[in-house]
Amino acid sequence: MNETVRPIGDLVLGFWRLLDWQFSTQQCIKFIEQGIERGIIDTDHADIYGQYECEAKFGEALKAAPTLRDQIRIITKCGIRPAFASKGLAGKANHYDSSKAHIIASVQQSLRHFGTDRLDVLLIHRPDYLMNADEMADAFNTLKQNGDVLHFGVSNFTPSQIALLQSRLNFPLVTNQIECSPYEMKALDDGTLDQCQQLGMHPMLWSPLAGGRLFSHDDEKARRLRDVMAQVGEELEAKSLDQVAYAWLMALPSAPSIVLGTGNIERVKSAVAAKAIELNREQWYRIWQASTGHSVP
Repeated sequence: MNETVRPIGDLVLGFWRLLDWQFSTQQCIKFIEQGIERGIIDTDHADIYGQYECEAKFGEALKAAPTLRDQIRIITKCGIRPAFASKGLAGKANHYDSSKAHIIASVQQSLRHFGTDRLDVLLIHRPDYLMNADEMADAFNTLKQNGDVLHFGVSNFTPSQIALLQSRLNFPLVTNQIECSPYEMKALDDGTLDQCQQLGMHPMLWSPLAGGRLFSHDDEKARRLRDVMAQVGEELEAKSLDQVAYAWLMALPSAPSIVLGTGNIERVKSAVAAKAIELNREQWYRIWQASTGHSVP
């Protein structure tokens, strides 16, 4: 990408569990402000989170503190049609829908929920195996021309799916949001992170602590990882295993953005502090070996 300003920062506040946090509007405002104070201006959402209620609740905070809108970037996702909102589908399954009509309708709904006139980044939430790449690209072009969306990306796409969509666009996709952590390293081996680096995309890494599995599970891999990460953390004088996990991800050459799915400001502070921690190659590969069970010959 020929951009002087990175469209997504290195840390992102993830609001997918906003309803679970039971924040009041004022608590939500305070949390956003605390992120801004620490240089975190990116916020991650999806229309389907909380059955559309998470976007609306975040929008209530922006309405109550309107000056916040121009201090943050809104990243949201679409492309999943929930059964509860689909006519004639009561009791049936959610399904993917990346048709032009659904993408545009979803964006208009998100704009209303957030109370804003534009989304900073729009992602397709999951690959639609029935998608027509030309139709999806047409939706992106329409939204960009209308000024509804500034940047576009995808989420959980394979390299071939990204290549197909990118071939239909005359502007670059800016990110692929994918799962990656010291516990879950599939993205390192399937070419996803390599492609992001090749295309100048900054991957957004969700579940950087493996949804808690890294610290709460009692399987052999989790135990092995905790032991090694504790050793590395002691060597680096890290305050917590969280910081070691974040620093390990930050060392990736694709310059990822890490999505912090927490409403706990102390966890956010821990991630910010991890930016000052630098693993050497031996430490990085020690954690990799603990996770994969492989050894370096």
